[in-house]
Amino acid sequence: MPPAPSGSARAAAGSSRPEARAERAAGRFERQAAACAVLGSPLYAGLLRHAARDLRAGGVVARVLGEHLDDPGREALALRLLGGVHALVLTGRAAGLAAFYPSAGGTADPGPGAGRAWRALRRVLAERGDEVRPWLERPPQTNEIGRGAALAGALCHIVAEADLPVRLVEVGASAGLNLRADRFRITGPGAAFGDPASPVTIAGGWQGSPPPAGPVDVIARTGGDVAPVDPLSDDGRLRLAAYVWPDQVARLARLRGALVLASQVHADLRAEPASVTLARTALEPGTWTVLWHSVMRHYLDPAEASALDAGVAALAGAATPASRFAHVSLELAPGTPDAPVELVTWPGGRRRRLGTAPPHGIPVTWANPG
Repeated sequence: MPPAPSGSARAAAGSSRPEARAERAAGRFERQAAACAVLGSPLYAGLLRHAARDLRAGGVVARVLGEHLDDPGREALALRLLGGVHALVLTGRAAGLAAFYPSAGGTADPGPGAGRAWRALRRVLAERGDEVRPWLERPPQTNEIGRGAALAGALCHIVAEADLPVRLVEVGASAGLNLRADRFRITGPGAAFGDPASPVTIAGGWQGSPPPAGPVDVIARTGGDVAPVDPLSDDGRLRLAAYVWPDQVARLARLRGALVLASQVHADLRAEPASVTLARTALEPGTWTVLWHSVMRHYLDPAEASALDAGVAALAGAATPASRFAHVSLELAPGTPDAPVELVTWPGGRRRRLGTAPPHGIPVTWANPG
């Protein structure tokens, strides 16, 4: 996940004119609004457009953001702000705004362009801005459950190649919820994966040519993240829920189901960069070691990106027919709205593009990789 900007970096950036600083931040809010609109959150799209106008006017949004106005775009400042507000809503401290938030049972009409909801949000920022500011210091951690649909399908392809137990490893794991993807229930045309009684149900999560049918036996689960979230703690559960967009109740339901799974199925989650996770990973006879990551590579600095590539290469070089290795990724590709689901297996280095998925992971549209 992205690191918080340093105080010196903020101070250097803060030397520019206040109007220019506000304009840069407003532009980032507008870009995030456009993304929210495309990804199915008209409420957040409208709220962020109002927030951008408020920023340019030097209003309450600018006052709450303070020195964070200069945070770079990759820090997702708009989502940090809205996450802090959503936490207030979910904990009953913003009743007026909760009326517009389906995640808290709200059914009120947010108004054209979310104008009514914006007035409620502005009041929250004016009255409780000090409670929102700590959220500006931490990176968004959504741990998007929908992305687990891509991993589950890739695991089907892997065990179809060689029917061995799986040792699952994730870098950039957030709360490690997708380390339980084999326990999700995923359906689609001509496809049904997993236990029908699973607390995580992803209806319509698979489209296109379904992955090979058959059981997947995951015998070990481990992952690392530079800022992991404990899914068994009250703070961790609130943090994850707060970053789900409040008018996307199906996403929130999947998250809550995954939190139940996390309490039932153990995974080893550690605070560490990707390079350390790779360094402690070794192949074992009679198993697949499967490395997985999703929508995290763009957060890595050049040194960590190189370390990830080197770690993959080292494990690939150690693979044998008895000790197999697979690399599964769902990473954004420049110039395309969807991310490719890519699989490489060793020995042999067989590379396949299994399908594509939008940034939130579903539906996965499977190809026939041959």
